[in-house]
Amino acid sequence: MVLVLGVSAGAGGARAMLTHSDQPHLPPIDRCQVPRRAGGSVEEAVFEAIRQMNGSAERRDELITGTAVTCRCPLHAEAIRAAAGRGRLTIVDEPLAQLRYLRFTGRLPDEGSVILYDLGSSGLTVTHADCRTDTILSSKRSTVLGGDGYDALLRWQLARGGVLTDKLTSRRHREALSSARVVTAMDTSSGGRAVVTRSDLAELCAAGIHHSASFVRQLIDETGVQPEALVLLGGCTRSPGIRESITELIDLPVIYDPEPEYVSARGAVLLAAERPAGDVRMARARAGAMAAKLAPATVDRRKIAAAVAVTVALGATIAGLLAMDRNSAQPADGGNATTSVEIVGTPTRPNP
Repeated sequence: MVLVLGVSAGAGGARAMLTHSDQPHLPPIDRCQVPRRAGGSVEEAVFEAIRQMNGSAERRDELITGTAVTCRCPLHAEAIRAAAGRGRLTIVDEPLAQLRYLRFTGRLPDEGSVILYDLGSSGLTVTHADCRTDTILSSKRSTVLGGDGYDALLRWQLARGGVLTDKLTSRRHREALSSARVVTAMDTSSGGRAVVTRSDLAELCAAGIHHSASFVRQLIDETGVQPEALVLLGGCTRSPGIRESITELIDLPVIYDPEPEYVSARGAVLLAAERPAGDVRMARARAGAMAAKLAPATVDRRKIAAAVAVTVALGATIAGLLAMDRNSAQPADGGNATTSVEIVGTPTRPNP
């Protein structure tokens, strides 16, 4: 058995998992999560995670023989590769690592395709992938949905009840509702209290989840290929309420790992052992190549128009709340500008 390190990189930071190459499904030897600091780069969080795990291996008098980092975005991959220099590092397209781990655990269908529904802190990435060839049929990303936005909505609701909280506290409350049905929030300044239930959180997230279901349907319509299953990934899908809402709206069998936020890092562990250096990229299907095998799907333009309307309203609300967060936390000598909300691949002018 060799000791390897898997790291998943994202806009919110990095997660790392240190384990033996043939045991990615077992509790790791060590792991860490490094949030991306305000104004910091993705590669900074990645290499801090690698540094911490290298220190952990050294304390155990063991040597890490391979390290793989998953990236969703080509720009992140380029930045990490440039920072790594000539060091031994494998950079992997994130969906490929996810499929690799799901196949290792026996959850991935042998044939057909799946939808990878990855709902993390910074947004939602939906990828339609062929299971047999590991090919991306289509992919979309939305920054309207995600843990940051849900945290902002939760802070807004608490503030209406007279309880002011910071970003970290509201995130702890949201994450606690994954295992508890009720959480009591307290304002340390005023002493005010407010009770938040799992149902309250589900109601706050409802508009976003409905939008995401339309997002998935658009992806299926574009490829013309009916998927075999929906894979729920990302820390936000730990919430039972969010999972229930998604499965009610999307009529597909669900694949779910108990630690959905670590699926990418676990897949990176497998690839770190197989490929000690270089880049591992996923193939992308030519437009219409897969759809030609099946009867073309009919796109319901009214549903797309409704999805766009929900996106605009929800995006404006969350963007405003996040902007207020940034402005309130901005130091006197300046800070980061508010990032715009974007929907990649969503039509902006649907026909009536």
